[in-house]
Amino acid sequence: MFVANLATAVHHVPALAAWVVQEGAVGWDLVSLLKSMGILAKIVVIILFIMSGWSIGVMIDRWMAFSAARKQSRAFAPAVAGALRDGKIDEAIKVAERNKKSHLAKVVTAGLQEFKAHGDSPDIPGEQIEASKRALERAEAIVHAELKRGLGGLATIGSTAPFVGLFGTVVGILNAFKEISTQKATGLGAVAGGISEALVTTAIGLFVAIPAVMMFNYLTGRVEAFDVEMDNSSSELVDYFLKRRSLRRS
Repeated sequence: MFVANLATAVHHVPALAAWVVQEGAVGWDLVSLLKSMGILAKIVVIILFIMSGWSIGVMIDRWMAFSAARKQSRAFAPAVAGALRDGKIDEAIKVAERNKKSHLAKVVTAGLQEFKAHGDSPDIPGEQIEASKRALERAEAIVHAELKRGLGGLATIGSTAPFVGLFGTVVGILNAFKEISTQKATGLGAVAGGISEALVTTAIGLFVAIPAVMMFNYLTGRVEAFDVEMDNSSSELVDYFLKRRSLRRS
């Protein structure tokens, strides 16, 4: 009995396949799916593409800024260390000004300029050292904010893009049910438009969100590494100021 039923089912497979193709003669390539989408779903896709373009722009901008900061900092650190070792504060400031894209140079410049402003007197009181520390802290906060520019938006896109795509998915499912109700049919041709909306918007939402989240995590890690380097440079510069004060007092 089972064998007979199985043979009957197999016999009807070609006919079933032909019916599916006939009922749902729909192209499943991306262009055909986009063409079969409704206005609301296309608006969702456009919004996702705008979000994707903005996130890619932030990624490129931050990548270029971080690469330039890293490159110039590698050249700046030994040069300014040599100038300070020789006691040439003016030369150290000039070296920092030549490397304006370096995060270390921006912080060191602020500290050196504050120190130099009070360095003409033969004695440097502790409050002037504190003023230099505050200048370093302000510079670190400013540079930190510059390094994080655009990362908040990148995080927002990474967290909201799937939900924007999900909205398109809901719209597509509703349209699929609407077509079934209107055409009184359940073939692929009746639900093709709704299915395409659901599939495309979901896929694009994930396509936008995943790179944004990954790059946000990566770039945030880079910013944290830069923060550590700036903290170390500030500490070393304060130690240098204290040594200069000790030498002048002795």
